[in-house]
Amino acid sequence: MDSNQICMLVTIIVYLLAMVAIGVYYSSKNKNVSDFYLGGRGLGPFVSAMSAEASDMSSWLLMGLPGVAYLTGGAEAGWTAIGLAIGTYLNWLIVAKRLRIYTEKCNNAITIPDFFSNRYRDNKKIILGIAALIILVFFVPYTASGFAACGKLFSSLFGWNYHIAMIVSAIIIILYTCTGGFLAASTTDLIQSIVMTLALVILVVFGVHTAGGFENVVDNAKSLSGYFSLTNIHNVETGGSDKYSLLTIASLLAWGLGYFGMPHILLRFMAIKDKKQIKTSRRIASVWVVISMAIAIFIGFIGNALTANGKVEALSGNDSETIVIKMATILSENGIIFACIAGLIFAGILACTMSTSDSQLLAASSSMSENIFKGVFKMKLSAKASMLVARAVLVVIAVLGVIIAWNPDSSVFRIVSFAWAGFGATFGPLMLTALFWKRSNKWGAMAGLLVGGIMVFVWKFCISKLGGVWAIYELLPAFVCALVAIIVVSLLTGKPEKEIVDEFDAVNAEMKA
Repeated sequence: MDSNQICMLVTIIVYLLAMVAIGVYYSSKNKNVSDFYLGGRGLGPFVSAMSAEASDMSSWLLMGLPGVAYLTGGAEAGWTAIGLAIGTYLNWLIVAKRLRIYTEKCNNAITIPDFFSNRYRDNKKIILGIAALIILVFFVPYTASGFAACGKLFSSLFGWNYHIAMIVSAIIIILYTCTGGFLAASTTDLIQSIVMTLALVILVVFGVHTAGGFENVVDNAKSLSGYFSLTNIHNVETGGSDKYSLLTIASLLAWGLGYFGMPHILLRFMAIKDKKQIKTSRRIASVWVVISMAIAIFIGFIGNALTANGKVEALSGNDSETIVIKMATILSENGIIFACIAGLIFAGILACTMSTSDSQLLAASSSMSENIFKGVFKMKLSAKASMLVARAVLVVIAVLGVIIAWNPDSSVFRIVSFAWAGFGATFGPLMLTALFWKRSNKWGAMAGLLVGGIMVFVWKFCISKLGGVWAIYELLPAFVCALVAIIVVSLLTGKPEKEIVDEFDAVNAEMKA
């Protein structure tokens, strides 16, 4: 290992130790399970905004998105980013405040399954159990994608064994999340969002300079058929381009629908201290998301230009997700100072991964310990025992994530895509109807969860294989089917009880106050 690599490694180690220190600091502030999972509903506007978006972006921002843009150009990455930007804004605009109010009125629900169960007075805890299982089914692979990104980072950078690198990264994330809980996760997410931003800016400046200037990057993109287009996608194998249909564009925009069902993002809304500050949070979050995704896509363009002029080796398939790593490695070769800066960029990639993995581990842990053990099986646990169970479950889920991510050829972008569809199609339609439709009932809620979850698998692994118009992102058809199921079943079954209606009206009144 040369001096430049040592500098990068030291920078990364300092960053990781700082994250663990934050977890230790906040461990004393977790007096009960509510503090551990929701931070006592005490997040300020800046922390809530940046932690929500950092936990959202994950390794997808610095690996998945630039990798897709590097290979195929602006169409797939661009429409996906546009959909996500719209979804981010709408989620903060119409869901955040109402969910904050409603969850507190619904017996102070501290998890999303809790809210659904309390909202519909599901005394038999069927909705609670289904929702908790959905979180486990889709969050474990989502977490695995983060571990895979860490393994790829260290394997590509230092030549380390992929599996050892992945396990060490997982242990770091487990340490600070287990000790500090939600407050540690939110605080580290804020720091990680800043590190991610710095990494993006540094990469753009250095990349453009190395590629010979902005004009060279643009000229290279224009020289590739369909690369610089939103209506055509560059075909790497043929060198030509393929037409992007309106249906395909609509399916990519549907990524935005996923926001309404993302537990790790929705929990930030529930944890906001003052609902009057949500407007400030919305503005911060929306601006950051738009700028960061635009830069990430442009980094993919820069990477392709660097390949064209021989600065970076040609990357294909899932290897394209390492383009940021390749660029930062070139930066590190310019001396000790630049090696430290490159270390900051690699810390940024870790930040993307860790900021999502910690939130996902907390959400999955709460589903098992709070919703399944205590809610469905009605286990009586003391406050101390509840904390022990919460942490033990978190470790078990992390281990499952490591097992799923064991294959080094797994694609970060594709794993995230499937998990995102799962949450968007199950929780998204139900969240909107639970918050805004008074007539919805528990039977419709159950139908929506089941139909959405089943359709994600059916469309992904069966219907989309037919090709043509059927080969669209599974989130869109599954979301529509789930929404229809909620509406139809709710209308065919009895009206909700007066207590539920009165609570809905009380939320409406507080929204107007």
